[in-house]
Formats: sequence, C-alpha cells, structure tokens
Amino acid sequence: MFRVNEVLILDGKKYRILSLFSDEVVWISLDSESDFPSLVCRKQLVEALNNESLSRGEDPFVELAYLSPEEGSTARVKRDINYQLIIPIISDPLFFNPKVRSKLIYSVIEQRGSTKQTLYRLIRRYWQRGQTPNALIPDYKNSGGKGKKRQARGKKLGRPRQYTPGTGAIIDDEIERIFRIAIDRYLLTDKGYSFPYAHRRFKALYENHYPEVPESEIPSNWQMLYFYRCEYPQVERIQKRTSKLAYNKDVKPLTSTATSQALGPGSRYEIDATIADIYLVSDSNRRNIVGRPVVYFVIDVFSRMVAGFYIGFENPSYVAAMQALAMAMVDKTQYCLNHGVEISEEEWPTVGLPDAILADRGELLGHQIEALESNFSVRLENTPPYRGDAKGIVERNFRTIQATFKPFAPGVVTETRTKKRGGKDYRLDAKLTVTEFKEIILSSVLVRNQYDCLKKYDRGIDMPPDLPMTPLSIWNWGLQNRTGRLRPAAEDALRVSLLPREKVTLSDLGACMFGIYFTSPELISRGWLHRSKEATRPASMVAAYDPASADNIYVFPHKNSVEYWICNLAERSREFKGCSFWDVWQVQDMQKRTMANNKLLADKKKRDHETFVEKKIENAISRAPADPGMTKAERLLGIRENRDKAKQEERRESAYRPESQRRNEPASVIPITKQEDNDYSYPDHLDELFDDED
Repeated sequence: MFRVNEVLILDGKKYRILSLFSDEVVWISLDSESDFPSLVCRKQLVEALNNESLSRGEDPFVELAYLSPEEGSTARVKRDINYQLIIPIISDPLFFNPKVRSKLIYSVIEQRGSTKQTLYRLIRRYWQRGQTPNALIPDYKNSGGKGKKRQARGKKLGRPRQYTPGTGAIIDDEIERIFRIAIDRYLLTDKGYSFPYAHRRFKALYENHYPEVPESEIPSNWQMLYFYRCEYPQVERIQKRTSKLAYNKDVKPLTSTATSQALGPGSRYEIDATIADIYLVSDSNRRNIVGRPVVYFVIDVFSRMVAGFYIGFENPSYVAAMQALAMAMVDKTQYCLNHGVEISEEEWPTVGLPDAILADRGELLGHQIEALESNFSVRLENTPPYRGDAKGIVERNFRTIQATFKPFAPGVVTETRTKKRGGKDYRLDAKLTVTEFKEIILSSVLVRNQYDCLKKYDRGIDMPPDLPMTPLSIWNWGLQNRTGRLRPAAEDALRVSLLPREKVTLSDLGACMFGIYFTSPELISRGWLHRSKEATRPASMVAAYDPASADNIYVFPHKNSVEYWICNLAERSREFKGCSFWDVWQVQDMQKRTMANNKLLADKKKRDHETFVEKKIENAISRAPADPGMTKAERLLGIRENRDKAKQEERRESAYRPESQRRNEPASVIPITKQEDNDYSYPDHLDELFDDED
C-alpha cells in the first residue's frame, strides 16, 4: 500500500516515506528544516487513508532525478564529496534512531574532520529530497537573484570604469523613463535604426533634461543595452524591429508543414513563376539575344513531383499560367516525344485534375479561372500578398532546377553585369536557344521526378521506412494508400476551360470579339446571321480564345456548361488570318493611332473647306444685283432657256481640240568644215559608206 520515497499529505503537511517495516513506517517532514526521521504506525496511516485525512501528493523534488551535472563541474564535485561523507550514516538500517545516528555522526567527524552542523544539514537534505545522490547538488539556481532587480546603493552597478573618465551614472526611475522613450521611438520600429544611434538620441534627450551633467556622467551605451535586454522580452524586440511583411514571411516560427495539409497525390498543386537566370538566343537566328525566359512550375505538394511547366517569354500572367496548368493535367508523353525524349505514361503519371490549386493572387484571382472551378470542381486557393513562404515547395524548386545548368551554361546571370579589367557583359555569352533550354529543363524535371532523393521530406506516420523517398515512389505509394486521386477529364474540354474568356456580341456580320468577326455553322443554322427584321439573336455570349491564335474562338451557347462551338475567322476580318491576338491588338492599336492622326488632319481640312464655302457664298451674295430687272414670273419662265444656253456653253468649253502639227518648217543646217591634218594612218571610209548623197 505504501512505497519508499512516496510523498504523503497529512492535515496539509507533506511527509516522505524513507523506510518500511512490517508494522511501522519511517518518514520525515518536508515542510520543516529541523525535523528528523520518525516512526509512525502503519495501521494509523491506513485509518487516515480511510478517513480521507491522508492523501498521496506529488514529489516537489522530482526534477532532481533528471539532473546530470557536467563532468568536472563544481556542482558534481560537491555532490560526490558530500555523498561519500554521509554514506556511513544513511546506510545504517537504524538511521532513524537518534542514539545510533548520533554515534555515526561523531564517528564521521573524527574520521573526516567535518562538522556536526554540516552533517545534519546534508543528511536531512538527502532524506527530504528523495534519498538519491542528486539530492546533495547545491542550489546554485537560487544564487545571484535571477530575475530580481538590483538596487544601487550610492554607486553605479556593475564593474567600475578603467579607462573612461568619471564614475558613471546611477540608473534611477527618471533615467529609465528616458531610456524607454528613446527605445520605443528609435529601436522598437521597423526602420532599421542601430542601437548606437538610439543611444545618441537618448543622450540628446538626457541633455535636454539635465544640461549641467558632463558627457562622462551620462548613462553609457552598455547601461542602456542592459536595461533594453532586461526590460524588453526577446519576442517583443524581434517582432517590433521587423516589418509585418518580413516577419510573416521570414521570421515568424513555423507551426506546420505543407505536406501535413496534403492528403495524397493530387490533393494540392502549387504554381508559381520566376525569371530564369540565363540569357537565351533565338532559334531562327543565333546571333539575336532574346533575353531571359519566364519559367512556370506546377508541383504536387504531397509527392513533390513536377506536374507541368511553361517556358517562354509571356510575362507572368494568366495566359502563361494557363499553359503550365494545361500541361500539368494532360498526358506528357507526346510533349516529351516532340523534344526527343521517349517516356511511358507510368514515368510521368500526373494526368488529371487536382483537388486544389494554390497560386499567387495575380494569376488565378479573377473570373477567367472560374470555368475550371465551376465545371470541373477544382478548388482555387490564393496566398496572401507578399507571402512567398506560403508556396515554399514550388519556390524552393526554382533553385533546385536551375542548379542543374547554372554551373555549366553560358549566359548565366552573375552578381555584376561587367567584370573588372576587360571582362565582358555576361549577356553576350548567351549561346543556348529557347528550344535547347526547354530540353534541358525537361531532362532536369524527369531526373528529379524519378530519381531525386528527398532527404528533408517529412514522412507521415503510415509511411514504411523502406519507401524510397523519390517523388515518383511517393506518388505511387500515395495512390495505393492515400486519398486524392486525380480525376480524369477530356483534354479538349480541359484546354478550352483553361482559356481566357471574353464577351462577344452578335450581329448579321457574325460574332465580334476585339473588333474582328467570326462565323460558324451553328450560328448560320440558327438564323442569327440572316439580314432580316424577323431574325432574332442573343445580344451577347461568352467565348474562350487562345491568345496565340486568332483563327478560332470557342463560343459557349449555354451558361454553366462545357458545350462550345468552334467559330472560324470571317472573310470580313481576313486581314488577321494566321495572326495571334497579340498581333491583332498591335495592328488595331496602330490602326487607331493612324486613324486618330488622319482625323486630326481631316478636321483641319474640313474647317478650311467650310471657311472657303462661306467666303464663296458671301461673295456670291455680295455680287448678286439688287434689282434683277424682271418679274418673278419672267425669271421662272426663263429657266429652261437659260439651261439650254448654259449647256451649249459647257459643250463648247469641254470639246477636245488637238493642236495642229507644223510639218513644213525647214530643218536647221549644221555646217561641216574640213581641217587639214597630217595623218598617216590607214584611211577610214565610214563617211562614204553612210553618206546620204548617192
């Protein structure tokens, strides 16, 4: 019923059991520093338990069992010396007998040279604290007054000065008040002020309050630093000296992991973009540097497998994210084959729709992605602003993938654009084309998915220890043992759902989007393009479009449906055949600029014309005779005759009369004179041969 070292509580007092006999129990009080072990009848203790006046309590010195002083430390040396000193006393079975205990104590004093007071203190501590050697460890934790504020008694606290003149200031409540003003104003902010700067501001405040105090007696930097560390907790210092954005992203403690929130493969995809740290050249002309490409990655959180990616020169936007998501959800075997890599579907099995997609607020925050959410039940999640750590899986992957080519590839971005002593710009070192860079990234992704060992992956409790920690192995294990399978979807319907959408208007010319017209057999068969007053048509509809091609759009005739009609470019808009919508917008922008310039010129010329007409009319009115000399009836009757005369005059002036040619005029004569010259060359008979006189 009772155990040695057990703590009992009787009438509010604590006792520790030291030894057990058949009818009696040896115990000692824990609340008194002068008590010694005594005997108590076991039967009385049982009756007290039954009467509920005796209860079992917690050991107040239980932490001593877990202490382990370092080898050679003062605490350990003293513990061992004291224990060896009292062994003869505590090891005797009759230690509780005062007479026996007294003889043992005097024997130890004679042999070891200790004192009676010391031995009584040590054996009492040994019995009260659990009868273990650790009970004799000195209470150094109570030394020094930790957590208690020291009071200055006529001189400065701390070590005296050696080199700085003066004796130093005594820190009182008024100085602490000025300390707090300087600390709250200059240190506990996110402006990045240093502590020496805050101390200099404190000195300025102190001099305003005490202008007569010399510089050497102003509280020093160390005194203010000591006050700062004692009065302000570390958490408060870190939190207030860091901006809210930086604290949430880089400083705040992590309480969970991304994997713990993912139930299985396809449970959550993360998508993000970056600009690659390399300059590329054009595929068509390697002399042309095209710049740094934009890289999108879509990664499965549970397995860390790269589900899809995009490499191109579209700015980070929905258009680029759409292409990465489309690749992540469809079969990748044909894509790899187009780039010279032959794989099976089992080597890259991420085909289908995930449960959720986590992205920044930019790409997937809007109505464009709502079709994927409503038609295919994909949950969209957006991270808070300036919280890149919320997508730590995909953010870290950018660095991992780029590490595979940065040490070797030419044109890689370095810290400085130009090197010292004749070095050249790293942009001029660009040698890789866009296609070659895509093939390098594709190979890196395949190697990572199949063979990369995830050393820091946080395993679930149900994961076997012999599971290879590669993304492909984790993916396959998750499909068999976890939830979150990818849901299949038709590739064409999926791609169309991911396309951006815009409202189109309908008229007898066709469906109009961005100022260009499209037609389809469905529009014609429903009579929506007939030029009749009886023809009725919807005013507008929603259509999806691929920014890379303006030849087709995809009109959705019904709301909340995946059914669509493929509309082709109409002949009216044939100028944009084979163009992208970016080309369309560029051409339309140029046309509008040209039209605006022409309109300015036309407005000016129209004003000049109107001014000319007004002057002519005014001139005609001024030259008209005031008295026509005829009655109104005579003027009206003479219209036909006047018309005939005007017609004859017009015919006479407009008749064509060619000028007569003058053929009898004599031609001009050029006289030829012969000059005698002593020429002994062979004679030339050309003049005789081509002479007109025969």
